[in-house]
Amino acid sequence: MRHSAVRMIILLVFLVLCTSSCNNDYGAKVIYLGHTLPQTHPVHKGIVEFQKALEKKSKGTLKVKIFPDAQLGSEREVLELLQIGSVAATKVSAATLSNFVPEYNLFGIPYLFRDKQHQFDVLEGDIGKSILEKGSKFWLRGLCYYDAGSRSFYTSKKAIRTPEDLDGLKIRVMNNQMAINMVNSMGGSATPLAYGELYTAIQQGVVDGAENNPPSFVSSNHYEISKYYTLDQHSSVPDILLIGTKFWDKLSEEEKVWVQEAAEESAQAQKVFWNESVEESMKIAKAAGVEIIIPEKSLFAEKSKSVLEDFIEKFPEIAPLVNEIKNKN
Repeated sequence: MRHSAVRMIILLVFLVLCTSSCNNDYGAKVIYLGHTLPQTHPVHKGIVEFQKALEKKSKGTLKVKIFPDAQLGSEREVLELLQIGSVAATKVSAATLSNFVPEYNLFGIPYLFRDKQHQFDVLEGDIGKSILEKGSKFWLRGLCYYDAGSRSFYTSKKAIRTPEDLDGLKIRVMNNQMAINMVNSMGGSATPLAYGELYTAIQQGVVDGAENNPPSFVSSNHYEISKYYTLDQHSSVPDILLIGTKFWDKLSEEEKVWVQEAAEESAQAQKVFWNESVEESMKIAKAAGVEIIIPEKSLFAEKSKSVLEDFIEKFPEIAPLVNEIKNKN
């Protein structure tokens, strides 16, 4: 029997045995939360804080059962389970949610945010909260944003110090049109590729490099075969903690307050976990002989301006939000 078929049978058994709205023997409502990250990841640690905070606030009447490591499927598959009410909650990248809510495309615009403070002032303010709520019409209610850092280029044979150094290089990107446009605008050759295939692809020269944040660069072991890491920090796409509206709508008003408060508290704790992970990841990369390059970011920002222009042309109704974000103090 094929692996995918076995996995589907296991998942079906899971869904039959327990649904996201079921109560356990002690009368507690159980939130089944699936995500794709390993338990060592700082975002998973943030989710554990959500679990702890919610149980404490509800005095044990709301519990969270976490299924990490893609046990319940890919990001897209778990989103579909939320929509039908079979799973209550998940964590996905804002890039994945952009397929449902166009406003999430904003976060892929290169150099949209001036710095980390500006980013979270936006995300945790009125703009960010309004975007979280827009997913509700697709049965996907955003609770909070988790820090997923900034993405930067890493390469195996040639250092990237200016955008011109990207010329002729095949750079792996997510299968996301904005990410593809961004790399191409800077002079590289964007190459969509499954993340699980990337280590071998770099090793065999199928691609010359990729782009990601420091914890992912290290946890994937890509630092072993990519000895140049250029911290151009071209995009800062957050992760989103989501709850399915089919579960949310069954909660009392008091329970909804507990869930929202627990999510927001976990987001603050997760920022600390993220910063610690970045610091540790950079130490590991440097110790392994990776050259850390701090380029002039304005050169990369200038080259990628066309991505914003294309975005405004494609989403004219969202364009005013860009100016609102850029002008936020």
